Amino acid sequence: MADDLVVSRSLVIPAAELSERFSRSSGPGGQGVNTADTRVELSFDLASSPAVPAYLQERMLERLSSRLVGGVLTVTASEHRTQLANRRAARERLASQLRDAALPPSPTRRPTRPTRGSKERRLGAKKRRGDIKRGRQGRFE
Repeated sequence: MADDLVVSRSLVIPAAELSERFSRSSGPGGQGVNTADTRVELSFDLASSPAVPAYLQERMLERLSSRLVGGVLTVTASEHRTQLANRRAARERLASQLRDAALPPSPTRRPTRPTRGSKERRLGAKKRRGDIKRGRQGRFE
């Protein structure tokens, strides 16, 4: 699986910038769990990657700051019984996280003012509520 990781049409991570580590996995697999290294840790050094454009890199570092350790993003996969399936899952998970972090910021909300009618309705409701409470005081004139 030494092919490049396609994050989007404009962002492709070369395979040379990805590093994989394998270890023993918990979960399904019976006795084979104790012998096969099926768990995959896929790491990508986002902070020093020349493949990511500067404007995207800045945005991604900010959005993924809680997941980064020294500028390196690491994802793990151990839900499948085979190493190959876990490698595919880890690559897809990494691509998904990078894709989400690269999205452009959502447009800022333009604040609006309440209309005259809504102000009058609100004040009318307050007045009616006050009249109801005043009627409960037991003073009849």
